[in-house]
Amino acid sequence: MKLIRAIVRPEKLGDVLKALFQAEVHGLTVTHVKGHGGETELVETYRGTTVKMELHDKVMLDIGVSDHFVEPTVQAILQSARTGEVGDGKIFVIPVEKIYRIRTGEEDEAAVTPVTVTS
Repeated sequence: MKLIRAIVRPEKLGDVLKALFQAEVHGLTVTHVKGHGGETELVETYRGTTVKMELHDKVMLDIGVSDHFVEPTVQAILQSARTGEVGDGKIFVIPVEKIYRIRTGEEDEAAVTPVTVTS
């Protein structure tokens, strides 16, 4: 099991969500964040140290997946979030030791499998 953490441009969120849905990846958390990476914009000197002062709006997605869903999830994000410009973001694939679904107590693979809702 892995946690896929992707940081993307906010204007690409709709495209990313659509691509993930088409890849049958449904469970995720979206958080609005600020940060900076390779963008070279406003740089100031503070107490003798050069500091990049501007933070950019980004969106962070956290997606817990089974091992066989890692590659389709990463590819969906790569293809839908890419603009080709600096600041497109990053994808981190992080090993997960244990996952629990709070509602049922299911563990690991069962906890990241989509739930079928019946009415």
